[in-house]
Amino acid sequence: MDLFWGSASPFVRKVMVVAHELGVQDSVRIYNTAAHPIDRDLRVKGVNPLAKVPAARCADGTLLYDSRVICEYLDDMAGGALFPAPGPARWTALRRQALADGLLDAALLVRYELLIRPDPLKWPLWIEKQREKVEDALDAMQGDCPGAGCADIGAISCACALGWLDFRFPDIGWRATRPELAAWFTQFDTRPAMRATHPRG
Repeated sequence: MDLFWGSASPFVRKVMVVAHELGVQDSVRIYNTAAHPIDRDLRVKGVNPLAKVPAARCADGTLLYDSRVICEYLDDMAGGALFPAPGPARWTALRRQALADGLLDAALLVRYELLIRPDPLKWPLWIEKQREKVEDALDAMQGDCPGAGCADIGAISCACALGWLDFRFPDIGWRATRPELAAWFTQFDTRPAMRATHPRG
């Protein structure tokens, strides 16, 4: 698989954590990109019309985009169990993945507002309301923390979201009022797949 990625993208990290958990990371060939919400990288557009990462080209030419699709494809191809079979465990894992991805969507909108939008056009209320979504998602994660032995796509998604907050928004200080979530993440972050994929940029 050819994977178009960005070294600091939490969604790319999720794909790579899945690849490491499945032991297929050496079959993923990485292509660095300059993905950007305004100055779109046309190399990525050739694989994903949205020019967003992660995007993948499989050995048979199949094109995949969005971390959720690529992660499930890898799990299926490797015969993994990161996506549970239909039933309560699957819906829980997918719900946690959706929450983590939604947290990241809101946090990325804050980052874009702060870094990309011209100063005269910045909208403080927009930033405030997106941050509220992040805080609400963190509260929900605290109340629905994966178990100590859980390493499915829901747990991976939550861990990648929390790791990216530490990387880009250390001022949030999410651990202070969410001790169970903090303890879970501290332990989960020691997994080899997490350690091998720490964000940089």
